[in-house]
Amino acid sequence: MNLRISKWGNSLAVCIPADYLRHSGLSEGDQVQASVTVDGAICFHPAKWNRRAFAQELANIRDSLPMGESVMEEVRREARY
Repeated sequence: MNLRISKWGNSLAVCIPADYLRHSGLSEGDQVQASVTVDGAICFHPAKWNRRAFAQELANIRDSLPMGESVMEEVRREARY
């Protein structure tokens, strides 16, 4: 099925046919996660909070941050007592 992208306020939107929503189990107000695949396709998945996945995502972000010097060491060096 071909869908059309339309202007909706200051954004663009795609109207999802009711049959698609019924088959997916989604309804108005549900949150979805969107991702873009390697070939440029847009995929929507129901957004369900997963504590383990969230913890892993935080760990990945923490590991990607550059290690610097301790903020407390910098404060102590600059502090005037």
